[in-house]
Amino acid sequence: MSIRERMSGNEAVAHAIKQINPDVMAAFPITPSTEIPQMVSTFIANGEIDTEFIPVESEHSSMSAAMGASAAGARSLTATSSCGLAYMWELLYVAASDRLPVVLALVNRALTGPININCDHSDSMGARDAGWIQIYAENNQEAYDNFIQSFLIAEHPDVRLPFMACQDGFITSHAVENIELIEDDKVKEFVGEYHPENYLLNAEMPMAVGPYANSPFYMETKKNQRIAMENAKRVILEVAEKFEKISGRKYGFFEEYMLDDAEYVIVIMGSAAGTTKDAVDALREQGIKAGLLKLRVFRPFPGEEIAAALKNAKAIAVLDRAESFSAYGGPVGSEVKSALYDAKNTADCVNYFYGLGGRDYTVELAEEIYRELIDSVENGTALEQFKYIGLRK
Repeated sequence: MSIRERMSGNEAVAHAIKQINPDVMAAFPITPSTEIPQMVSTFIANGEIDTEFIPVESEHSSMSAAMGASAAGARSLTATSSCGLAYMWELLYVAASDRLPVVLALVNRALTGPININCDHSDSMGARDAGWIQIYAENNQEAYDNFIQSFLIAEHPDVRLPFMACQDGFITSHAVENIELIEDDKVKEFVGEYHPENYLLNAEMPMAVGPYANSPFYMETKKNQRIAMENAKRVILEVAEKFEKISGRKYGFFEEYMLDDAEYVIVIMGSAAGTTKDAVDALREQGIKAGLLKLRVFRPFPGEEIAAALKNAKAIAVLDRAESFSAYGGPVGSEVKSALYDAKNTADCVNYFYGLGGRDYTVELAEEIYRELIDSVENGTALEQFKYIGLRK
């Protein structure tokens, strides 16, 4: 039987960490992820888990310590947000190229400047090409569930890539919701013990991690990373299927909400998906065939699957919670549009920006977007690309 509880998103992730009982956690505090290492260190002090906690002097150091522990054969993790992730930038690429299955609990927060501590996705989107798996949560339940699945995906021998488990700062990290926890023994059996094939402390297999690779070798390293990321698509679904058996909750690359017959669709990820679902419900009551595709897995990017799910839509809005400053769209919008183009999907498609720096995204704003899609189809009104939703006049 599952355990009914009330937890914030940070508490949910910390509880998942306690159940997994990893070998090493290194962390440096930064809002709004500080509570996660704070809670884990309390579990350790109380003797509830035997994880080795390493307090460090910076986020660069926390990722360095997590990488060193992983290279030595330990199951390791860290947590951070915003500028803390930016301070790790160099090491994000190293962890991926060294094929170290470090797990990072990322509580999404806007990157400075101007200084802002609220939610958007500029931190993780800035790291989207670093070679990390990225999975996003809509709510506290998903933050917990995603983290339980994280190590199995990252450590799979066909993958061995670092994993970024993302949730929206304050919106989920600090808000308390009802949640269903899985029993400790079931989580322990599900995650299992970590037995790496090769690691630095294996005296019978001397090896180097992160050696210098000049031009005859560098490209092959990148190709192998690409293969691993392609393999991750299969492994993510396999782990999700296994997870459903112990939880009853089903996960995939994305969630389709009233999408089967939808003519007007919003593509979005993170906590704003819940707001959009309310808008879909309201419009459906009016006879409007609105639908939602909530993107869960951003890396590896499930482009073919997204295009297939959107094949019947007449008009599509892709919403980004991060600017890429390309002057030609946001990161999610660019990749969804590319997938639609490859699939020869000619539906009207518009890319909007919303919620930057924690700006409110309401049901009314979502309904307004749907009505713009309807207007483009029924009246031929040109959609304004790259508009900021909810911008003050």
